[in-house]
Amino acid sequence: MIEDADRVAGFIDGMTVETFVADERTVFAVERPLQRITEAAIQIPPEDAARLGPDIPVAKMRALGNRLRHEYRDVARDIIFDLVRIEVPLVRAAAELALEMDR
Repeated sequence: MIEDADRVAGFIDGMTVETFVADERTVFAVERPLQRITEAAIQIPPEDAARLGPDIPVAKMRALGNRLRHEYRDVARDIIFDLVRIEVPLVRAAAELALEMDR
C-alpha cells in the first residue's frame, strides 16, 4: 500500500488536474496501483480501520475499488486526480501507522 501510494504520487508530481486528465498514459499508470491500494483497504478489518482514526478514508478507498473494477468507464479522471492528491496520502499515513502499531 505504501509503495503504491508513493508510486501514484510520483506519477502525478508536477501535474495539474488538466494535464492529468489529458494524459491517458498517466491515467492508466495511476489506475492499477490505485486498484491495489483499494484491494489492500478491503483487507483491513473494520475494527482496525476504526483504530486508525475517523480521518482515514478506508471506506472511501473500498468504494473506489469497486468503481475502478466495475464502473471504470464512469470514473471521472479529475476525481482520480483529487483522490491521489488528497486521499491517498491519508491512506499512506494510515498504513505507516498500522505498521508502527504492529511492532
